[in-house]
Amino acid sequence: MSSYEIIETEGAPIKAWTRGVPVEDLAWEQIRNVARLPFIHEHVAVMPDAHWGLGATVGSVIPCKGAIIPAAVGVDIGCGMIAVRTSLGSERLPDSLADVRAAIEAAVPHGRTHHGGKGDRGAWGDVPAAVAEAWATRAHAGKTLKQGLDRIVEKHPKIAGANHVTHLGTLGSGNHFIELCLDEEDRLWAMLHSGSRGVGNRIGSHFIALAKREMERLFVHLPDKDLAYLAEGSELFDDYVRAVGWAQAFAFANREIMMQRVIAVLRERLGDFETDGTAVNCHHNYVARETHFGAEVWITRKGAVRAGKGDLGIIPGSMGARSFIVRGKGEAQSFCSCAHGAGRAMSRREAKRRFTLDDHAHATEGVECRKDAGVIDETPGAYKEIDAVMAAQDDLVEVVHTLKQVVCVKG
Repeated sequence: MSSYEIIETEGAPIKAWTRGVPVEDLAWEQIRNVARLPFIHEHVAVMPDAHWGLGATVGSVIPCKGAIIPAAVGVDIGCGMIAVRTSLGSERLPDSLADVRAAIEAAVPHGRTHHGGKGDRGAWGDVPAAVAEAWATRAHAGKTLKQGLDRIVEKHPKIAGANHVTHLGTLGSGNHFIELCLDEEDRLWAMLHSGSRGVGNRIGSHFIALAKREMERLFVHLPDKDLAYLAEGSELFDDYVRAVGWAQAFAFANREIMMQRVIAVLRERLGDFETDGTAVNCHHNYVARETHFGAEVWITRKGAVRAGKGDLGIIPGSMGARSFIVRGKGEAQSFCSCAHGAGRAMSRREAKRRFTLDDHAHATEGVECRKDAGVIDETPGAYKEIDAVMAAQDDLVEVVHTLKQVVCVKG
């Protein structure tokens, strides 16, 4: 018996790895609307962490022939994870990790920003050397980040206007986090989750609006206006591919810079140690050109990680749950994909209504983290059970390391 359910629709079928994991009706409605699009290749794959999301369902894998749906990629383009294993054992950790958390919070700007300007909470004041160097030297498609953005802005000036360099190396807010975790051998890992920040939001929002305008111009009627697409071969399609690729490169560099600063803090506070190098730096909100079922397609992973055979990935739990370093099994039916995390079980508003500060303190017992009302919407109970998510996709990945956080930094 296969580990996924097959759901027939008016369009392409849906293959869902959701056994034992609840998915709300609104998310299924979104997924069915995607399956009805005429350019879906083979089927739509649904991961066990699936839940309703802006534009498209989080936890969905959408294969498109000759088109891309910008809202399915979303506005946090290139959002993903990075993790590094250190030689530090738990015996090197102090009894209280409050000072370590405070030092990480001081070293990595986090929280909301307002245009990335100097003095804004969560943005750089004086841009550090690592950020300036990456902006000027990090290559994407033959150009540096700065040159690449200049080229995009030249054709799409609405993307300009924010001081994007000051967002490079910053965490953001919401479900973005930095964690210190211990694995099954009591070795310390540094792990973080972030994306392309304000510039990715501008790029995503701009092209979502252009795609909707294109649908109106071409008199294309869709089951959901957020499914507006750009057709391959058009100038706008080429512009979007260039811009989304740039944002994904920005997000990748963003995580690397933050990780460098976290490792520096650990060396300063805990003494010298070795690292195994980066276990993985992977996107889980992105689009890529791939070959599946004999055809070249544009794969959008909206809250999903590439899990090709041998690929390493990260599947984090919530603030109080376990996380996993995994290795992909290359399951063709999932388009070589797996879940990107626990997935929300309820909206942020519902979490704030349902959980108290005492609930949150109990759920995060043993974790050095914020215990205030500002993170109630991120409390563990607002997410699905990570063990159920992992069980539903055991044919997609194998667990390489199991991590339990001891420090969690939230914006």
